[in-house]
Amino acid sequence: MSAEERQRQIVRAARRSGSVDVSVLAAELGVAKETVRRDLRALEDHGLVRRTHGGAYPVESAGFETTLAFRTTMHVPEKRRIAAAAAEQLGDAETVFIDEGFTPQLIAEALPKNRPLTVITASLSTAGTLAASEHVTVLLLGGRVRAGTLATVDHWTTRMLAGFVIDLAYIGANGISREHGLTTPDPAVSEVKAQAMRASRRTVFAGVHTKFGAASFCRFAGVGDLESIVTGVQLPASEAHRYSLRGPQVIRV
Repeated sequence: MSAEERQRQIVRAARRSGSVDVSVLAAELGVAKETVRRDLRALEDHGLVRRTHGGAYPVESAGFETTLAFRTTMHVPEKRRIAAAAAEQLGDAETVFIDEGFTPQLIAEALPKNRPLTVITASLSTAGTLAASEHVTVLLLGGRVRAGTLATVDHWTTRMLAGFVIDLAYIGANGISREHGLTTPDPAVSEVKAQAMRASRRTVFAGVHTKFGAASFCRFAGVGDLESIVTGVQLPASEAHRYSLRGPQVIRV
């Protein structure tokens, strides 16, 4: 088996399972562990995986985006901590945009339910989560529904957003880096996120540590456009400080 074919198999395994282990891959591929480590280094250089101690996990890119169902299985404890801390950034906001994705959905669940709040979202899942709340008014943005994420996009969505003035936007991304800012693979999704930020007075990015340093196809914001970044303690403090130098407060939980 050539190195190229071996690396393709590693990427497929990572995307199928969410992560790969060096020892398991070495046994399955019939090669030495150092060969697998060399393959993982090459794949990381190409932006396809991020290495961890003893393995790697897939990176979303311009050609690969995980589904909402898959995201509910990955880094769940970290996402719940992040969501709780992000909800604490609500302040006196009365109108809130909540982005598509699993972490934003967890933020929606963590928002206070005992005060009047208007939530605007493109996410069918988030709208369903909040619809029964007595004090929460939910505005679901219309548009084409993407099957993988159950969220609306295209001009119907952005046109609705353009008519609002929103106090706070909770935004997610497939990648965030100091060089390229906030990125996502799909241009239609990128435009919804960009319009939500344009319509909002404040923006909070919430995402797990694996998002940092990654870049996808479409850039929709710079790090300096954010008021706050909420992530996990797995992001090194030194790296968090570098992001804070671009302007936002960085909260690690």
